[in-house]
Amino acid sequence: MTYVLDAGALLAVERGDRKLIADLRYENVAGRPPVTHGGVVGQVWRGGSGAQVPLARALTLMAVVPLGNALGRRAGELLARAGTRDVIDAALVLLAGPDDLVLTSDPDDLGALARAARRRIRILSL
Repeated sequence: MTYVLDAGALLAVERGDRKLIADLRYENVAGRPPVTHGGVVGQVWRGGSGAQVPLARALTLMAVVPLGNALGRRAGELLARAGTRDVIDAALVLLAGPDDLVLTSDPDDLGALARAARRRIRILSL
């Protein structure tokens, strides 16, 4: 199982959610680095200083996948199947493998995308 984080999860880290930060550290040390993609980082990154220091530290524990051509095209195809528009969410769902845990503040949208992608993932609302 891998943790897959959306913008809401990264904002929870920024707010100092101690349990989440401890879980991310544990997963990293256990050889299962949490995953997100560059588009998600772009949604929350504002320079990394001040209140973003916990986020900056947490990002060093994660695998941040590029939102490049291949992932972008697959996300667009998923959006067409799901009838939705948020490429950031679609790409995030595509990063999740079987039984991965997606940490989100938007479980309904990600759930609909997971169903459209026929992905069996667990979604935890923050």
